[in-house]
Amino acid sequence: MKAMPLSAALFVLNRERLVKKLPPRSLAVLNANDIMPTNADGMMGHAQNADLFYLAGVRQEETILLLAPDAFEPKLREVLFIRESNEQLATWEGRKLTKEQAAQISGIQNVRWLSEFPTVFRQIMGELENVFLNLNEHQRADTAVETRDARFVVETRKKFPLHQYRRLAPLLHELRAVKSEHEIAAIKAACDLTGKGFRRALKFVRPGVNEVEVEAEFAHEFIRHHGAFAYPPIIASGANNNVLHYTQNDQVCKKSDLLLLDVAAGLDNYMSDLTRTIPVSGKFSRRQKQVYNAVLRIFRAQVAALTPGKTTKDLRLECDERTAKECVDLGLLKLSEIKKQKPDAPAVKKFFMHGVSHSIGLDVHDVMKVDAKIAPGWVLTVEPAIYIPAEGFGIRIENTVAVTNDGPLGLMTGIPIEADEIEALMNRH
Repeated sequence: MKAMPLSAALFVLNRERLVKKLPPRSLAVLNANDIMPTNADGMMGHAQNADLFYLAGVRQEETILLLAPDAFEPKLREVLFIRESNEQLATWEGRKLTKEQAAQISGIQNVRWLSEFPTVFRQIMGELENVFLNLNEHQRADTAVETRDARFVVETRKKFPLHQYRRLAPLLHELRAVKSEHEIAAIKAACDLTGKGFRRALKFVRPGVNEVEVEAEFAHEFIRHHGAFAYPPIIASGANNNVLHYTQNDQVCKKSDLLLLDVAAGLDNYMSDLTRTIPVSGKFSRRQKQVYNAVLRIFRAQVAALTPGKTTKDLRLECDERTAKECVDLGLLKLSEIKKQKPDAPAVKKFFMHGVSHSIGLDVHDVMKVDAKIAPGWVLTVEPAIYIPAEGFGIRIENTVAVTNDGPLGLMTGIPIEADEIEALMNRH
């Protein structure tokens, strides 16, 4: 992700919100993510720990944030530790942040070199009792490689065994689910860039192009505006429409195909999520449009259903009911099949097998408590679909939507979604 300026006020506010949730005599420590190796002397690009970025806004590796609101010395109540640069490092990797730059980005006045962390940490641990440490506790996380945070947990508990250790993740999951105005604006900027990429793709797609060429059109638009893919893009033509996480992206798009585009931009470390299904020829067949409009009706009903007090499970059950009704009208399901279904195996699952909404922000599948109730400030996706492998195509539609006290706020309302509008734009070019 390209480094673009976000207001330090965002990170100051986020720290204030976290500190209010800490009990007396507490401290919290967060670490940057490691730069992971590939093979030989190769290294992956650095992807910052989202929790650290949320609280400090620093994208640099080997960074530590220490929050100790009850520390005796006021200057030690929030301290940011960064990697000290030198001439050799500057030659090979470029200049690292100065203390002044890190303070300007984060709004933290006490910025120190990483080498000072052990001394300061020992001093603070001697004063305080409750130690909040961080791990990736996303419900679908599969952390096969030990993280910097995980190593820090082991090392800290070994050196300081008599403290009370607490989990920081549940507090951050609760906080990060509710986006501030700054964050919603950042997500909206990513959504706008996604729209630019989609319109570019509409001009380009035609029979004979390869899926990877379509991916390249999105990449060109995203990168030239300082963005990146928010997740591995899904460019799925023909029967590939029905592969939920298809990322092969190397097949030729044929005249009769639909092209499912699950592609979105990330900008300033905030993500967006979009799916559209378009006709390669520039015109839907009668059956394709029939199914498309059915999914669009479900989509609109689900957007309207994004109201405070529900859980994402509630949304999924509502979507199942709407999708089942549309599947009956499309001749895909019979009412008798729905009446005979078991509660844990709805008949509609044959045509719609995934969730309809997930939280989005610093991560595409952003952290949240699984049983949390939707509240104003949440930003969610809405992504209904109907997949029909027997007919050789599937259709998914998805937008990113904010929840407000005044109802759902579409963050992608300017991006073409009507079948007729998509056809008109494709044929104009």
